Amino acid sequence: MISDVVRMDGVRKTYGKGAGTVHALRDLSLAFARGSFTAVMGPSGAGKSTFLHCAAGLDRPDAGSVVLGGTDLASLTEVELTILRRERVGFVFQAYNLMAALSVADNITLPLMLAGHRPDWPWLHQVVERVGLTDRMHHKPAALSGGQQQRVAIARALAARPEVVFADEPTGALDTRTAKQVLRLLRDLVDDLGQTVVMVTHDPVAASFAHRVVFLADGRYAQELTGPTPERIAERMTSLGEW
Repeated sequence: MISDVVRMDGVRKTYGKGAGTVHALRDLSLAFARGSFTAVMGPSGAGKSTFLHCAAGLDRPDAGSVVLGGTDLASLTEVELTILRRERVGFVFQAYNLMAALSVADNITLPLMLAGHRPDWPWLHQVVERVGLTDRMHHKPAALSGGQQQRVAIARALAARPEVVFADEPTGALDTRTAKQVLRLLRDLVDDLGQTVVMVTHDPVAASFAHRVVFLADGRYAQELTGPTPERIAERMTSLGEW
């Protein structure tokens, strides 16, 4: 079994031309081990969003390689890339992106249905229990709190048993108490189920729930921190300006 779920080697991504050229990623090389929880941080303009888009197959780099679960994304057609994202990658964003007219159960299984796949009900029951939605499956999103809606989004991301879940500021719209509950849930999914999570965040408290924090600066790998605490993370973020 491949130990690194995602590996990026020498990835470059540039937007614009001439005086307006923006070098979003500059020879970025990173690896994310199976069953790990990694937070990716950096100041505004560090390349965090571009990193996520390239690592998840949402955008193609100009140079370098991205390998997900042993598959080189550059070798795939757009259709094959769409299928890979749908079947092997989970996404959790700040906006929950739930269908208001559907129940919790239908929101969770909708991507599977659209892909023409039957839900793996034993797995889904385990996921639903893990995220604490067992008694909310027939509710509509409007009847749920923000934290519960994000839990639905997490369950939906896990429905296809993806190799990796990419989370982009997943607690940005939540209050502090609810955010910590969601982050603890993500950490438990990694520790107990072996899920791999890569989270982009600007929040040192959110990042402290990860096993490892990777810092980007000017589109490059700057440094990383293991066993992070909010205080150590904030200190490193402050020093990035000197890097």
